Amino acid sequence: MSNNLVSVRAELLTWARKRAGLEIFNLEQRFPKLAEWEAGESQPTLVQLESFAHAVHVPIGYLFLPRPVQETMPIPDFRTVADRSVTRPSPDLLDTLYLCQQRQDWYRNYALMQRFSTLDFVGSATIDNDPVTVAEALGATLRFSLEERRRLPNWTDALRLFIAKTEDAGVLVMASSIVGSNSRRKLDVEEFRGFALADNLAPLIFLNASDSKAARMFTLAHELAHLWLGESGISNTETGRLPAHGIERWCNAVAAELLMPIDDARKAYRPALSLQEEIQRLAQLFKVSTLVALRRLFDAGFIDEPALRQTYREEMAKIRAHDRSGSGGGDFYRTLGARTGKRFARALLADTLEGQTLFQDAFRMLGIKKSAAFYQAARGLKVIS
Repeated sequence: MSNNLVSVRAELLTWARKRAGLEIFNLEQRFPKLAEWEAGESQPTLVQLESFAHAVHVPIGYLFLPRPVQETMPIPDFRTVADRSVTRPSPDLLDTLYLCQQRQDWYRNYALMQRFSTLDFVGSATIDNDPVTVAEALGATLRFSLEERRRLPNWTDALRLFIAKTEDAGVLVMASSIVGSNSRRKLDVEEFRGFALADNLAPLIFLNASDSKAARMFTLAHELAHLWLGESGISNTETGRLPAHGIERWCNAVAAELLMPIDDARKAYRPALSLQEEIQRLAQLFKVSTLVALRRLFDAGFIDEPALRQTYREEMAKIRAHDRSGSGGGDFYRTLGARTGKRFARALLADTLEGQTLFQDAFRMLGIKKSAAFYQAARGLKVIS
């Protein structure tokens, strides 16, 4: 038995556990001797170490290094909690980010091979530009009109249309509540709501689908503003929050103006109604969430900041409760199309079927393991008949 033990530094085991945001008691049922390992009183076997690395989502090679890896965010991090920067990204966020970067790299090479034109809107604005003017340009590029949204029955359909319009403009939009295809690794909306990876051939937006559909509407608009700046970054933007960071404030202003133009909001406002009644009415009228309607009443000067914060908390609790109760898995290809983005999935499926991309690479980027699922996705997304 002793021949099976491996020498690993105790500090690396502690680092890996804390990196995953876990306490010893979270893992002691699977690893009864974990406390002894971290204290340097005993060593695990190779099999136990492999199992531990899998449990804490760390490459096993990291555990044989002389000291812990100093991981840094590969793109700017705009997340804040109580106006303080978040410094330690979770393995779930990092792995999601790395996977999206791999997908973006593939799509950029694909776009070059297909001789796609570069997207002029990426990096076309600065924070010195008027958010109203940028929002108008953004809406014109996406052909995302207020009149079209008003004809839709609800804001869920508005979100679906918003994503489709964004992808039609050339942006890859991916939305998932889990890491890759691992349903046991849930993404935490308290950590991040979305991120943007700027590129003039393969701009990518990821939405944390653990969030409500209403909140995702605003996140998508916010991340589009990041692309207009040509700025990659991770955000934890909230419709009703007033961020301290200049870029985040500007992106919030663009997003709010895109979804609910301030002039239209002022014309539609009915002061005789209660605040709760009014945001419900405006949300239905503009096909946005009540959070966006609430924010615009604040921007227009109809409510003060205390009312904004109090009502925001109340509305967020309602939206999350409603969204959780109505969520469902859906059929396979629709789930895949949302998780990887239809634009990306269709391109990768077609390129693989043409023999340009290896099946094993396609499986990895799509998060599938069997050929049957691959062909089911190709049929469902109308790549093949």
